[in-house]
Amino acid sequence: MLTQSEGDFLLKLARTAIESYVLDGKVIITPKSPSPILKENMGVFVTLHINGELRGCIGYPEPVKPLLNALIEVAIGAATGDPRFSPLNSHELEKIHVEVSVLTPPELIVTDRPSEYLEKIDVGHDGLIIEKGLFRGLLLPQVPVEWGWDTEEFLANTCLKAGMTPDCWLQEGVKIYRFQSQIFNE
Repeated sequence: MLTQSEGDFLLKLARTAIESYVLDGKVIITPKSPSPILKENMGVFVTLHINGELRGCIGYPEPVKPLLNALIEVAIGAATGDPRFSPLNSHELEKIHVEVSVLTPPELIVTDRPSEYLEKIDVGHDGLIIEKGLFRGLLLPQVPVEWGWDTEEFLANTCLKAGMTPDCWLQEGVKIYRFQSQIFNE
């Protein structure tokens, strides 16, 4: 668990990375960490909103890089590389709301039959990754809460995010992982 001051540091770093890249085209240098935990490999997502509407979201679900390095990359990615949106422009910088989600490592949910997923997923606590072959989709824990989904709707929408049918979670060979996240908002 990160402290609120560590979360505030991550939020400021994400905003600085976005502003530097959008205004000057420069990737900032990773700062010295105020806390050793921020040097550890962790999954992280940066989500941007304008007036409550999604404006970009990019992240690393797996702990593949030190948190500070990963955060800078995904902050820039959320602002300029989310394929659902055009790159953020300088006029939007003052309008964006930055959210940082620091993730626990994904854990495979083991079941004897698919219906057990409904009992093993805690909406509002768990995020989901669904994968089969080359298809993979992820939804953060806050998404089903924002949309008012139950567990089955959460599974269906994660399947859709992966580019599969909404009932793919019932199919053989589909892997479902859960993770938790600590969320920091501006």
